[in-house]
Amino acid sequence: MTVRLGLIGGRGHTGREILRLLSRRDDLVLAMASSRELAGQAVRDTAPELESDIEFAAIAPDELGLASLDAVILALPNGAAAPYVAAVDPQTVIVDLSADYRFSDDWVYGLPEIYGRDQIRGAKRIANPGCYATCGQLAIAPMRDNLDGPAHVFGVSGYSGAGTTPSRKNDLAALADNLMPYALTGHIHEREMARQLGVDVRFSPHVAPFFSGLSTTVQMSLRSPMSADEVRQRYAQAYEGEALITLSGDIPEPAMVAGQAGAMVGGWSVSEDGRQLALVSALDNLQKGAAVQALQNLALALGLPEYV
Repeated sequence: MTVRLGLIGGRGHTGREILRLLSRRDDLVLAMASSRELAGQAVRDTAPELESDIEFAAIAPDELGLASLDAVILALPNGAAAPYVAAVDPQTVIVDLSADYRFSDDWVYGLPEIYGRDQIRGAKRIANPGCYATCGQLAIAPMRDNLDGPAHVFGVSGYSGAGTTPSRKNDLAALADNLMPYALTGHIHEREMARQLGVDVRFSPHVAPFFSGLSTTVQMSLRSPMSADEVRQRYAQAYEGEALITLSGDIPEPAMVAGQAGAMVGGWSVSEDGRQLALVSALDNLQKGAAVQALQNLALALGLPEYV
């Protein structure tokens, strides 16, 4: 089976990673790549590893609706997806990387390691989780039935998470020797984690002066005390057989996962009374936090191999 795929939003960091990952698959053929800024330029100029003869084009929603595509990945800013979704045939698979449909009951939320693969298989509309939300949920999910109060998540991301549009959060001069907090209440990833996990979450995001990689330090109060060994066993059971999840007794760091497809969870620390748990999860915000997860979800929806 060969799938004709359209990528809408190919200019950004995530779009570039999707193109690179497509070069590893012979069951997904890039049939369309949309970018206003790169219109007229050959895709191979951006992704030389991808054997493609097509050029970027500025594709309007109605033009996308006329294309003969089996699947579409939307890598657009928040708030921009709706016209493209409306134009696409209902039987065409869409994976949306924005936050626009993560809170919709009509879309499948695609985090297979936590919420399972059965709901993704055969789905036509899939909301790709946020990078911070993926990282935080991987840390919290195995303990969500034993929480006593909110899970507190302290997040630090490389500046690629701020996208390519110039801002203070991707300004290397402003970031130099600095750690930049932002959106300290009501962050959309806080609401996303709470909705999906069904628990209360408190999230504090920060940007640091490295390019890619993301870390969340999570503090949780436990209703029933647990030992460190019991905690480790619970995480081992939760992620047994998951190719993209590595468990580590050492504290994960962003440098350990930069450029890597998967996530690392570990560094468990338990208080003497067994009621306070701290741990760290880390992933590359452009990989498992975005592009890798998008292709996982797309492959599952289409019945293709999840990993290549």
